[in-house]
Amino acid sequence: MACRISELVLGCHDPEVLARFWCAVLDFVVLDTEDDGSIEIGPREGFGGAQPTLVLSRQDEPEQGRSRLHIDVNATDRDRDAELARLLALGARPAEVGQTGQEQWHVLLDPEGNEFCLLKARLNPL
Repeated sequence: MACRISELVLGCHDPEVLARFWCAVLDFVVLDTEDDGSIEIGPREGFGGAQPTLVLSRQDEPEQGRSRLHIDVNATDRDRDAELARLLALGARPAEVGQTGQEQWHVLLDPEGNEFCLLKARLNPL
């Protein structure tokens, strides 16, 4: 038997802002709000399904240095260019990390500056 990823935890200054952003990006819903302000978002079927949930954990002080983990996303119902336009309209920003222009992905920042990538391949929805 092996483990599987059930949730990812992202430290952030404003969980509500990031919850709105990532719910719109991933078509997730708010599953739980903790007394400390942390918010868990995930697929409509909730925790334990095919996709991991995302816990947005309030941190008043940002962690030093660059995060070693970032999220990759793929469009499911439109081409990559249309999805890029949608993500930018939601508040994502392009990130410059030394790309050559030949990459098969776009590096973006969420509203708090966390890097994530929009990959080229289009996936079937779950």
